[in-house]
Amino acid sequence: MDFDALLLLSFGGPEGPEQVMPFLENVTRGRGIPRERLASVAEHYLHFGGVSPINGINRDLIAAIETELAKRGEKLPVYFGNRNWDPFIEDTVARMRDDGIRHAAVFSTSAWGGYSGCTQYQEDIVRGRTSAGPDASELTKLRQYFDHPLLVQMFADAVGDAAATLPADRRGGARLVFTAHSIPVRAASRCGPDLYERQVGYTSALVAAAAGYPEYDQVWQSRSGPPQVPWLEPDVGDHLEALARAGTEAVIVCPVGFVADHIEVVWDLDNELAEQAAAAGIAFARALTPNAQPRFAQLALDLVDELRLGRPAARVGGVGAVPGYGCTVNGALCTPACSS
Repeated sequence: MDFDALLLLSFGGPEGPEQVMPFLENVTRGRGIPRERLASVAEHYLHFGGVSPINGINRDLIAAIETELAKRGEKLPVYFGNRNWDPFIEDTVARMRDDGIRHAAVFSTSAWGGYSGCTQYQEDIVRGRTSAGPDASELTKLRQYFDHPLLVQMFADAVGDAAATLPADRRGGARLVFTAHSIPVRAASRCGPDLYERQVGYTSALVAAAAGYPEYDQVWQSRSGPPQVPWLEPDVGDHLEALARAGTEAVIVCPVGFVADHIEVVWDLDNELAEQAAAAGIAFARALTPNAQPRFAQLALDLVDELRLGRPAARVGGVGAVPGYGCTVNGALCTPACSS
């Protein structure tokens, strides 16, 4: 399969206070979220000057990809598009069309299956191509990479680095806790039976094994919506309370469900959870996400080469039943590459 460009496709985020509410309205359009709830979430962004980290991280990742391409002696233009904020996917695909791009690989900033992690990015691609018209570039989404060796290594190294920041007398007994963004229980099987939940659990097991932790916990974070709607549990805050009651003196929190430091990481974990841990007398360390590491750039281009050169998919195993790849929509995989 031949590609003449790479498109990094992401969620998007505001880059100024005046953009926060319009961005949140884009994210929640059609979901009936009360404006007072949006205003509450907006405060998280305004705490950081109204700027989400995600766009800057993605630009840095594109620069890292371009550096890796140069090291490999390859020329492949890299484009950037978002679902919810500038640069919007529709504008980016139109620019690719005008630049004469015929067929681009699409690397999404989500390692997972499930609707929000995979299928919705497919919908973004369709929307972008539809907007660009009949001459739009062909776009092929790359596979999910929740068990790619480089992703596992990055998180395992981050766990080790975080552990090293804990007080020496508490480090040995620190509890490793993995978190990922919670979703409504009814949505968990939307694209295959509990696919997202099983993939997150699998990656947590891989990272724990690579980091040398035979015991760990898998929890969820950043739930929203009406309290009567059940979401994946336990919540990381509730779990921290349980650890405190059990006498835990130190925790290492690894946001394994995030490939970059989203606002949910820097606010929900670095602020709210860290304050909760301090109040409970628990030493707290948060593992970094991949962000714009050179290894993450290598991972993106390795996925391109799996299709372009027909290379076998690079995957880590050995921690139990493989959870499956891809998302099933009407009984078929939405991304053929995920079947490899």
